[in-house]
Amino acid sequence: MKGPELTVTLLLCWALAGAGRAEDQPPPEPAAANPEVLTVATWGGSYEESQRRAYFEPFTEATGIEIKTVPYNGGIEDLENHLGSGEARWDVIDMIQSDASVACDQGMLESIDPEILVPAPDGTPPEDDFMKDAIQPCFITQIVFSTVIAYNDQAFPGEKPDSVEDFFDLETFPGKRALRRSPVGLFEWALLSLSVPPEQLYDLLSTPRGLELASERLDSIRESIIWWRSGEEPAALLASGQATMATGYNGRFFHARVVNGVPISVIWDGQLIGFNSWAIPRGTPRRGQAEAFIAFATRTDRMAAQANLISYGPTRASARKRIGLHTDNRVSMLPHMPTAPGHMDSAIQRDHDWYSKTLDLRQKWFKAWLEK
Repeated sequence: MKGPELTVTLLLCWALAGAGRAEDQPPPEPAAANPEVLTVATWGGSYEESQRRAYFEPFTEATGIEIKTVPYNGGIEDLENHLGSGEARWDVIDMIQSDASVACDQGMLESIDPEILVPAPDGTPPEDDFMKDAIQPCFITQIVFSTVIAYNDQAFPGEKPDSVEDFFDLETFPGKRALRRSPVGLFEWALLSLSVPPEQLYDLLSTPRGLELASERLDSIRESIIWWRSGEEPAALLASGQATMATGYNGRFFHARVVNGVPISVIWDGQLIGFNSWAIPRGTPRRGQAEAFIAFATRTDRMAAQANLISYGPTRASARKRIGLHTDNRVSMLPHMPTAPGHMDSAIQRDHDWYSKTLDLRQKWFKAWLEK
């Protein structure tokens, strides 16, 4: 055995060596000679920067395997196009859980051996340490995030918006609204602003009447919408004054305010709870190294390291116990997490089963609404 084959074997031996260990998790052994470059498709900006510091650089330092990143902004279309090109260039992809579920069902992902996952430092097995349903045949769910509404403090010097309903109130809170150009969250917020209870959203959205109500509500702000595609855009639109309110990922708004000093406030009312997962695109010739990376990135210490850089919650209980102060500016991280006390009072639990089953319907509805 030699070359890449030996490299993969040594890396997996390192991953498997954690089983049953009671002490803290040791660093992995260096890879064998001729380590290859591993390509990770991920989301850019401050989120990718947190991954670089918590995962990519430590993995490279420990194994010698360089991490190269390529841009990815969610959905399965980009993955379909990548696989359709016939050239396997992506080795790992960071996907929304519902997208990963669809991709897995459609055979676009490799299976992942759960035995690669390392126990918690106190010896707790991964299946007891990860949150329910985090360990799946094709993906490992790693973070809890939320899509929230935020606003520029300076746009509203008097009364401040504090609800989803205020996002649709152009009279009291004038200005442009930035929304992701994708049928994600739009439906829920439109109905929530009409006082539909969170627990009834997905039942109503499963009917033509629910989609009609959402469509009519979005019509009321159609002329004030600015569309965004990448995760960094909402905070930039608020900072520049192009939008007064925006939807976006809570960690990006946290970074803009706490690290860059942009006067942005988050409205936790109606936050849409979601999950991101590590997966391996079908056909990569570096599957063993990809599994070794996922084993490394889902260790307790690595997940906690990321949570102390950006306000996304780890899916391991042992990592959540290690959330403390921001690594650089010493801000307490827990009050900025989606699951902080008070933030979950009116949260929407994204129904991933509904999302995975309505992919075509949502895309057709959204396209038709845009063209009206």
